[in-house]
Amino acid sequence: MKALTYHGKGDIRCESVPDPTIEDPRDAVIKVTACAICGSDIHIYDGVIPQMKSGDVLGHETMGEVVEAGSLVKNLKVGDRVVVPFTISCGECWFCKHGYYSACDRTNPDHEKAETLWGHSPAGLFGYSHLLGGYRGGQAEYLRVPHADVGPIKVPQTLTDDQALFLSDIFPTGYMAAEFCDIKPGDTIAIWGCGPVGQFAIRSAFMLGAERVIAIDAVPERLALAAKAGAETLDFHKVDIYEAIQSMTKGRGADACIDAVGTEPDPTASIDSMVDRVKVAAFLATDQPHVLRQAIQCCRNFGTVSIVGVYGGFVDKFPMGSAVNRGLTFRMAQTPVQRYMPKLLERIERGDIDPSFVVTHRGTLDEGPELYKTFRNHKDGCIKVMLQP
Repeated sequence: MKALTYHGKGDIRCESVPDPTIEDPRDAVIKVTACAICGSDIHIYDGVIPQMKSGDVLGHETMGEVVEAGSLVKNLKVGDRVVVPFTISCGECWFCKHGYYSACDRTNPDHEKAETLWGHSPAGLFGYSHLLGGYRGGQAEYLRVPHADVGPIKVPQTLTDDQALFLSDIFPTGYMAAEFCDIKPGDTIAIWGCGPVGQFAIRSAFMLGAERVIAIDAVPERLALAAKAGAETLDFHKVDIYEAIQSMTKGRGADACIDAVGTEPDPTASIDSMVDRVKVAAFLATDQPHVLRQAIQCCRNFGTVSIVGVYGGFVDKFPMGSAVNRGLTFRMAQTPVQRYMPKLLERIERGDIDPSFVVTHRGTLDEGPELYKTFRNHKDGCIKVMLQP
């Protein structure tokens, strides 16, 4: 089958790989009808995610049709349309039973590597390094889905692939980011990053009752899409973000701040972001936390900082003094997607949101390597790439 594979920094290829098969009675195999390139995949493309190996199949936003199911998969049958969450979860461990599916402690065969870096291992992820299981991803014609009796959710025929696909990751992630803010009537939520996750965070914040959303980015098309949703936008190349938010909130600060950027902010945003980039290049740091620092400074006293951007290791010059002395609350996670999928599917069916709004570019797997470049470089107004094998 065809699949998009990793061969080093900036080197993504569409090539032939062996077809997946049932390896465990709880497996299913799906024929992929739609998949997407995620902002998290760009971190892989840029070479900042450790433990990637040449030939690894990429992708963790996937949906399709069940073509084979293991003997213990009773909830799915051949022909079902399903969306597959990016986290692989057993459904039986303490974490899964408490709804923390992304912390499943049984699905990462590389857990010792993760424990060395983080202390404890999270769940295995599709297409996201041998730190998180080395599982093949879903930017392919077919995908083996471990623990298929726990993960995938059936999609009604009334919804298109465009509407359903993003239940796999970015819609739940954006919604969780907003939910972490514990939004009250009248609240102002500031969101750094108007990429796909940021766009869903904006809309989710309004759905959860925010009065104002301030969206921060520098890509015109992203800011325009944020404004279309009702957000007030700030271009960090044109204004001092701290001063602007102080002015917009009469000096109090935003009630909650969402970091939807993570480890690779624009290095031209400020002096400290340039220094961060130099440190990473010189192997003096693993992450670039400029956005996180700014979100902390812009958050009101006893406000919340919600972090859904990807960080891999250690951050430098973290303003702990600001966080402690002003009583900030931090909420962060890899999204336990299974926890959110049913209620967000209901919102789509009710017409509260049509997730297809985020798609700007489409293509085949053969076109995937070039579309990685388009997405990475924000070319041609690219906000989200959807691939149809």
